[in-house]
Amino acid sequence: MKKLEMLGLYIPEILLPADSIPISSWAVIACDQYTQDREYWKKAADAAGTNPSTLQLILPEVYLNDEDKTRRIKAVHQTMQAYRDAQLFKPPVTGFIYIERTTAYGRIRKGLVAAVDLETYEWKPFSKALIRATEATIPERIPPRMEIRRGAALELPHIMLLVNDPEHRLVEAAGTAVKEAGIKPVYDGDLMLDSGHVTGWPVQKKLLDNTVSALDYIANNNTEPDGSVFLFAVGDGNHSLATAKAVWDEYKTSRIQSGVSETELKNSPLRYALVEIVNIYDEGLTFEPIHRVLFHVDSGQLITYCQEQLGGIIEDCAGENELQEAVHAGGGTFGFVYCDGNSVRYQCLKTPVTALAVSKLQPVLDVFIKAAEMRAAYLQKDSPEIDYIHGSEEVFRLGKQPGTVAVLLPPVAKDCFFSTIAENGPLPRKSFSMGEASEKRFYLEARSIAVTN
Repeated sequence: MKKLEMLGLYIPEILLPADSIPISSWAVIACDQYTQDREYWKKAADAAGTNPSTLQLILPEVYLNDEDKTRRIKAVHQTMQAYRDAQLFKPPVTGFIYIERTTAYGRIRKGLVAAVDLETYEWKPFSKALIRATEATIPERIPPRMEIRRGAALELPHIMLLVNDPEHRLVEAAGTAVKEAGIKPVYDGDLMLDSGHVTGWPVQKKLLDNTVSALDYIANNNTEPDGSVFLFAVGDGNHSLATAKAVWDEYKTSRIQSGVSETELKNSPLRYALVEIVNIYDEGLTFEPIHRVLFHVDSGQLITYCQEQLGGIIEDCAGENELQEAVHAGGGTFGFVYCDGNSVRYQCLKTPVTALAVSKLQPVLDVFIKAAEMRAAYLQKDSPEIDYIHGSEEVFRLGKQPGTVAVLLPPVAKDCFFSTIAENGPLPRKSFSMGEASEKRFYLEARSIAVTN
């Protein structure tokens, strides 16, 4: 479909495990989760047992810096080929797959598994590409991941793309269409380690026409004044998508030097990547801010500096509940928790910030910390540090420790998410989290990316 290509999408041949393979042992959570928890991955291995599993087709990032990394990557590549040779996959689904993921928290997230053209993605700041990064990309994290994708026979997606679709024309409409047409699921089962349930339906043939029409409508509504279209924002897995892009660019350059045709390049499986598209307005998709905690800093200096840079007024709050209510009430309100002598103080800074709060706060914190580092070095004191915290309970706990200032960020506003990135570029690293760890995407579908030349 020409229109689909113009919108950066590609109809893939999606490989699914044979019906005899339980989803509860086959599907494994994204490799970039539980990066400090080796025990989790041992439990995953126990849950998979001796059954074929995507655990054997990935390298969890908890092991990325281990001495046996090279051996592990080689084993991954060998197992990919072995699974293909053993015909552990059903005949491929040519099309997209609509999925419903029920998490352990009772939320239902809807998604559309598709392939994207890596030529339409760019992670660098202020890109005008169809697909853009939401958070700062660290180039140093890409080369180690390229070692895994190079030479791999298969790819498995944990990348999640967000689409700005308040009218629910794309993902949700695809779900309605497959159900009304009486189409049977191509997979349906529980996920390991009490992580919920997942069901997938094929979206093919005439139903794809509806998908293309919805995408065209969304693209028109997300066309910027300069004519560029911001169609998808990378919600999860940006470094994985950046890795796929880097491997493709590397391969493309070598093939161009060999004199291959444009048609051959267009047909290369490395040019595309499997993703799950999720509507940012999906009620089952929760956005949680990632709060900040600063150590070895002067609380008064920090709060005053934030006020000078961001504007607004500072108000005292009676306690945790009042501070939380104040922060949740205003999108540009930040909460501060710190020790003042023997007592804990709660203050909020109400600013006129209307964009995503973290996009304005983090640059201010960066400058403050750099100046504080210079003062600490001169005075031979402890150097300031910053950490990134999930959950308000941890913010309040840490803020009660002497020498610590915890910063409570307001909820992530979905309605200004795309506009903030379009105007200001990617958000600072560790800006938001899409749900809890166990709600992240599980590897289930696969696609062949083997290059025969």
